Order: sequence, then C-alpha cells, then structure tokens
Amino acid sequence: MHSPVQLQEIIEKAIPKIDYPAHPANLYEPIRYIMSLGGKRIRPVMVLMASELFNADVNIALDAALAIETFHNFTLVHDDIMDNAPLRRGKQTIHEKWGINNAILSGDVMMVESNKHLSKVDINVLKPVLETFNATAQGVCEGQQLDMEFEERGDVSIEEYLEMIRLKTAVLLGGAMKLGAIVGGASEQNANLLYQFGENLGVAFQLQDDILDVYGNPEKFGKQVGGDIMANKKTFLHLKALTVAIDSEATVLVAEDLDPETKVKAVTSLYNKYNIKELATVEMEKNLSLAHKALAAINVADHKKENFRMLVQQILEREH
Repeated sequence: MHSPVQLQEIIEKAIPKIDYPAHPANLYEPIRYIMSLGGKRIRPVMVLMASELFNADVNIALDAALAIETFHNFTLVHDDIMDNAPLRRGKQTIHEKWGINNAILSGDVMMVESNKHLSKVDINVLKPVLETFNATAQGVCEGQQLDMEFEERGDVSIEEYLEMIRLKTAVLLGGAMKLGAIVGGASEQNANLLYQFGENLGVAFQLQDDILDVYGNPEKFGKQVGGDIMANKKTFLHLKALTVAIDSEATVLVAEDLDPETKVKAVTSLYNKYNIKELATVEMEKNLSLAHKALAAINVADHKKENFRMLVQQILEREH
C-alpha cells in the first residue's frame, strides 16, 4: 500500500494534467491558479487511501480524488470572497487577482469540473458516488451558512457550534473517505464506518484548530495566533468560557474597544483561569476516540489500517 506522502505525490502529478479549456481565459486561468497553489491535499489523499483499503489499483479512485480536491478549492474561492481575504496559501486570492465577479463564476465552474471528474468513475458505483458527493457538498454549504449566521447571533450554543463544524469541516473528510471506499468496492457497512472515521476526525481537527489559534506556535501553526479572539469568533473555547465565567469577566470575550494585544492577553488569561483549553481538549479527544473506534470496526486486516493511523498523527501533530 502507498504511504500518505506517496498518495500526495500522485495527486500533485495528476492536477497539472487536468485539461481545462483555454478560453475564456479569465474563466479557466483562475482555476488552474488555485489548483496549483498546493496545500497538503489531505482530502484527495483520503479518497485514495480509502479506495486502496479494498482495491490495490489506486488509480481507479483518482478521478474521485480530483473531484473532492476541486470541490474543496471551489469552497475556498467562495469563502475568500465572503471573508474578503487578500491571501490564500501566501498568494493573492482569486477575487483580488481577477475580481469578484470572475471569482464567483470560476468557482461555479469548479463545481461543474468536480462533477465531470465524478462522471468518469465505474458506472456500477456512479449512483452511490453521486449521492455521497451531493450530500457532502450540500452539508458543507449548510455549515458555511450556519457559520455566517452565528456571526450575527449572541446566543449560539456549544451544541450548535459542534453541529456547524461537523457540517462545514467534518462531512468533507467523511465524504472523501466514503467516496474512496465506494469506488474501491467496499461493503456498505465498511463505507459507512469510514465515513464515521473521517467525520469524527474532522470534528477533532477543527477543535484542535480552535485550541491552536490561542495556544499554538505561530511559525509552525501557519496562522496568526489569537486571530479568532480578535475577531470575536464563536469557537468552542469562546462559547465554553461564556458558560463558566461570571458576567463581569465575560464582557472581555465580546469587547470591541480593546487593542488586539490587550484583547488576546485578557481572553487567554480568562481561558487559563477556567481551564478552557483542557475542556476543549477533552471534547477533541472524545471525537478522536470515536474515529479510532470506527476504524477498528472496519472489516479488513489490521495492518492495512496503519496508514490511517499515520494520517491521524499527521493531521493532529501540529505544533502546540
């Protein structure tokens, strides 16, 4: 079986070979641009890993993997527009480089390109593949909508937040796993277990992201530490602190009149006082445990699952 790194190399070699039309250039050049910006390619790697668990020919799942990677990048294009983000992976975002209208249209075409990739899978699994992909894509959009709505609400519960990150982040990991399993010829039970593995891993990943935003090493985490605090973002830590801190202390969580350094220091101090990091870690580890439980139940030889354990380690071994 291939290692995750080897599967990543397969994806990297396949992406430049995707044949996009030459014209109109302003429609297709942005797609080539964002698809070439790299990243860890975790989601398409998951597709290939899941397929290879049941079929030694990893190439049978390559089109499904490219569909997932194209869809993921489509969501980034539109997310960047909604967030008014100037950079993506250290480079200009598409809407900054080509304009908002071009970015919207290029993103739309990326969804079409995803379906074109999916249409190439074996006809015998095309129906469940399309059903899985569509449910995944719809869930991601629902999660993004909830995330936007939460920005305007002051009464978001922890349960609502967990459901939002499940939709926005985790269903794509679960869907990638299930797609690969279906293409690889897995039983329905094994495909569903892989979905559960990916989804719970995705929730754990996002919870760890919340923690690292406050407590991570900015050089190794790859993001500005304290960004969520400065934006008053309703993360698990923020919402948990609201439930345990006294009212006079909790005001700092939503304060908008503090300079960034003072705000981050004050909120971090509040988190430390109420052991919020530890509480978030418990929730993260609960989802990680569910992921491992689902992986253990998959009916294949245990040694074949080693790459999945390696993947968990790679995803969660970001610098604290």
